[in-house]
Amino acid sequence: MQEKLDLNLEQLEKIVELVDKYIKQKGDCVILLQGDLASGKTTLVKNYVKSKSIEDVVTSPTFSIQTIYSNNIYHYDVYNKGLEEFISLGLLEEFEKEGIHFVEWGDERLEELLHSYGFNVITIKIEKKENKRQYTINA
Repeated sequence: MQEKLDLNLEQLEKIVELVDKYIKQKGDCVILLQGDLASGKTTLVKNYVKSKSIEDVVTSPTFSIQTIYSNNIYHYDVYNKGLEEFISLGLLEEFEKEGIHFVEWGDERLEELLHSYGFNVITIKIEKKENKRQYTINA
């Protein structure tokens, strides 16, 4: 199923509610966040965590590769390491842990790999528009 939404920052709760709906349908899953620099990938994760009444500080895991928040929410960034190094570091096994796994810069190769291992995958492409972002969700 695919849905597209054009939203500004004040409307992010709509995308968070939609993502939450898909998570409830699928259960534990990996959410691949795709978009240019400063498109709002980390902002989406911040808003999701906040919607769960979690007070953890959410920052981009660009240099740490993985950040773990309360309530089994995981946040990864494959930008600096690339998929091969991400796998060689054993981080693919992390997706087996119960919870929601947000992956910034997860590409089609990672999506195919996750599907081949049987993981539930949601892909969110974020595109910058004038004063808005277009979110394309494939679940």
